[in-house]
Amino acid sequence: MKSIQRLFAGRWGLLVLYVVFLGAYLGASGGRLRQHSMYNHFVYLAEGWLKGRLDMPVPPPNENDWARVEVLKLKDGRTLKGMFGKIGPTDRFYPLRGPSLTIDNDKIASRSSIRYVSFPPFPAVAMLPFVAVAHLKFNDVLFTAIWAATNPVLLFLLLRRLRERGYSKRSVTDDLWLTVMFGVGSVYYFASVIGQVWFTAHVIAVTCVIGYAYASLDAAHPMLAGLCVGLGYATRTPLGFMLPFFLFEAVRATGGWARLARLRQEGLPPGLVAKLVRFAIPSGAVFALLLLHNYLRFEQFTEFGHKYLNIAWQDRIQRWGLVNYHFLSRNLTCALLLLPRILAKYPYIKVSEHGMSMLLTTPALGFCAAPKEKSPLSAGLWLSILTTALPSLLYQNSGFLQFGYRFSLDYIVFFVMLLAVGGRRFTWFFKALVVFGVGVNLFGAIVFDRFGGVFAYNDSFFPHGNN
Repeated sequence: MKSIQRLFAGRWGLLVLYVVFLGAYLGASGGRLRQHSMYNHFVYLAEGWLKGRLDMPVPPPNENDWARVEVLKLKDGRTLKGMFGKIGPTDRFYPLRGPSLTIDNDKIASRSSIRYVSFPPFPAVAMLPFVAVAHLKFNDVLFTAIWAATNPVLLFLLLRRLRERGYSKRSVTDDLWLTVMFGVGSVYYFASVIGQVWFTAHVIAVTCVIGYAYASLDAAHPMLAGLCVGLGYATRTPLGFMLPFFLFEAVRATGGWARLARLRQEGLPPGLVAKLVRFAIPSGAVFALLLLHNYLRFEQFTEFGHKYLNIAWQDRIQRWGLVNYHFLSRNLTCALLLLPRILAKYPYIKVSEHGMSMLLTTPALGFCAAPKEKSPLSAGLWLSILTTALPSLLYQNSGFLQFGYRFSLDYIVFFVMLLAVGGRRFTWFFKALVVFGVGVNLFGAIVFDRFGGVFAYNDSFFPHGNN
């Protein structure tokens, strides 16, 4: 035990962690490493930038999740950009700006389209130097696996930080259990081994969350925290909503809620104002760049392009919008209740294409609900989980296709922190749940999107159309 503590107290232990997790991810990737994935959208986005373009430099290699803007040249000389509606009259055209129009076919002189990558662009920024060398052949699978192995190391450092600051009483061994639970005992495992635009974004987003949590402790590094929120939002939109943890820490570090309650008599604590301003500068700068990026493509500051996704359920988006209470019950079911099918013959188990409950993929998370000790960090962590989870719970897509509820990766770091500060002893039962989660997610990392889909089924309980 002491030898483990000595090893992981220094840099060699961090290197061991990185090598072990890199081996786990490369091993599960297997043959996928031979070439880039089919859905390497960020590579196309970076390649477009290198050619001085905001749209795609070449036609898309497939029709999965690319934004498509139609360009109509009318016989009266006008040029319109936008999309035709999927519900209601088929001749109703919705331009990038302004009210909708009725456009009859006999008024159109020619039609074409412009393709965009609508996903938040920071992963493409991270890939840019490599795409400059390899161009469209750049291997996003290998890139994702190599990047993914850094996050368990960073999480271990975050857990060490909690211990050094006195918030966690966990041993080095306990922190290793939590690191294993995250790295190979959660849906992070399958997300790390296949590349693809959606999962690469999750892996990079986790880095932003860990950096944000580290910098937010005691509000010690507000500019770094703000930068991580900005880059997180530029990777996965829900990360723009993980603000409560920093805000709670900033208040606590400058006198607490009791002092803030005396606002009328004393005004805002000077230290609090300084921290909030320093937090806002980098996050605001990144946000401003994103708004500009939106406007240059879609002529609206707040339109990032998902409205124009060329996907089968575009009618659903036009009817309900990207975010709506209508989708909440489906998404809660996917996050907490969805189970696999158990069969009496091969393949014996089938997982819904909408995934499985995170209480099945990472059952040890249930210990978060029963902490032994009250931590000053708990309120900020729980509220950050709620605010970060809510956009995805209201989103028109459940995460489909997935092995487990992948959107939980936006806030799983906060859950790990709650386990660290909760004080409840990691019994044999907790460790058994971690091991069970490792087995489940190893299975997912190996079979997801492989073997002709024999281990997956299309869940008719969640129809893809207007529902």
